[in-house]
Amino acid sequence: RHGDAASSYDKFMDESNEDIAVMETTEGHKESKKQRVDNELQSLKKDLELTQTELNTALEYYEKLKETCLDTGLSYEKRVKMREEEIQSLKEALDVLSSQDFTPAAAL
Repeated sequence: RHGDAASSYDKFMDESNEDIAVMETTEGHKESKKQRVDNELQSLKKDLELTQTELNTALEYYEKLKETCLDTGLSYEKRVKMREEEIQSLKEALDVLSSQDFTPAAAL
């Protein structure tokens, strides 16, 4: 009986030591993973902060542009008429320039 008890004790101690070794290894892996995840989290927070700053700057710029782009005080019809007049004026200028001789000798 004493031999059986000693054998059971030795077996128990071996299993306990093996369990402790596995737990220590698992703990080490979990600590490493936690450190990697913490580092990645810090990096992502920094990226988010920079992106948010860029977005805020872009939105401020957009608000400034929106005022000048959207509120012209002119109706759509008036803007179309002005654009047509501008195109006609550019066509006339092109005709004038096309009818003149711009060779290097004539320019002198």
